[in-house]
Amino acid sequence: MSSQGTGLRDDRPQRERPFEWWHHSHPTFAAIAGFFSGMLFVTALPGAFIGILRLILSDERAESLFPLVLVALVVPVALLAKRKTRRFAIYMLIGMVITALVVAGVASLVVYLMVRMD
Repeated sequence: MSSQGTGLRDDRPQRERPFEWWHHSHPTFAAIAGFFSGMLFVTALPGAFIGILRLILSDERAESLFPLVLVALVVPVALLAKRKTRRFAIYMLIGMVITALVVAGVASLVVYLMVRMD
């Protein structure tokens, strides 16, 4: 029997799409998604940016325009400004900083070992 139009409350659970519960009820969704977004932001974005520039421009011109990738830092700052996305943005910045520190640390260790072995 349908409760449509009768004014009776339907206590049956609403049918959700697969994994929709994850966004609403899981407490670490924003943290995990933000952290890994920050990691990708630091590693993949500059590589993709210079790759696209080199496809459409000469190598010299692409190298001169590469610092424009820093304009992308507006994204996490804009996410911090809005209350609803602030938690995501904080973890995104944490992911960015940790990834940059790891990359810099590993690169400096490799350079040190290469100089030392030579």
